[in-house]
Amino acid sequence: MKAWQIVTDGIDALRLADLEVPVPGPGEVRVKVEASSINYRDLMTIKHAAARGIPLPRIPNSDGAGTVTAVGPGVTGIAVGDPVASCFFQDWTDGACSPEAMASALGGALDGVLAEEVVLKADGVVPVPAHLSTLEAATLPCAALTAWNALVEVGRLKAGDTVLLLGTGGVSIFALQFATAMGARVILTSSSDAKLERARAMGAAETVNYRANPDWQKAVLDLTGGRGVDVTVEVGGPGTLARSVEATRVAGRIALIGVLTGGTIDPTLIMRKSITLQGVYVGSRRMFREMNKALELHSIKPVIDHTVPFADARAAYHAMEAAGHFGKIVISG
Repeated sequence: MKAWQIVTDGIDALRLADLEVPVPGPGEVRVKVEASSINYRDLMTIKHAAARGIPLPRIPNSDGAGTVTAVGPGVTGIAVGDPVASCFFQDWTDGACSPEAMASALGGALDGVLAEEVVLKADGVVPVPAHLSTLEAATLPCAALTAWNALVEVGRLKAGDTVLLLGTGGVSIFALQFATAMGARVILTSSSDAKLERARAMGAAETVNYRANPDWQKAVLDLTGGRGVDVTVEVGGPGTLARSVEATRVAGRIALIGVLTGGTIDPTLIMRKSITLQGVYVGSRRMFREMNKALELHSIKPVIDHTVPFADARAAYHAMEAAGHFGKIVISG
């Protein structure tokens, strides 16, 4: 079978290798991967594998979906032919995150899913929601679940709350879909007026162009009558966190996800405003299954910017690096 491997740092250094078809052991299933979506984390792993201490060669990507082709001994509840999606963490079924869970991340600590077939733990996959294709389901394991965790588990979002979202990448667009479905008011930022227009068409109540408004936190405060938002999904990192803190209300909540921008943060304002700042790194299998119920209930479909054939996988990472996408980039099997 074919599989892409990181053999040294760099997108163009990715190697398409011929490997043996894996055989599932006890408690495992084999999946024919029909699609794999990419995340910023996958791009950074490919570009900086050595600095991250990734053992090489390593198959990249955490997010995949496809059809079960074999079931190992002792597996129940999953059959050949079932459509499933991968769990980002193979060893995080429920409860708080742990070192053991962190050590089970696909496409980093473990080989990922950018291959024609992969073996995963039976507890490391979930059924594909009935209304989604495997192409669409491949977008869920990281970006969608991160957005869900940020809003529901960390943000404790409720109808009538105001949410601040930064940018139009995968996490932010899923958060827009979830927040509007839950009856929240969304304020979204971007540097592109065209992307802001698309976000408004999807339900964003207000938008702010941060290139035209460098002090965008002041615009957010104006839009909330000086109060600030209830929940911020912070995907920028240190470079935007200070502004996000200013834009969040007293005793509000910030889910810290991204590392897209460099910089430092003075924690003083976090303390003075009694803000809850929580790091979010994807989520558990239990959260994934609960999120899928919401997806089905509200008939939510992932926003896919474009797809790239498996043979041209490098092009997907170059597109991610260019940062012109709206929603998810998917590599089709």
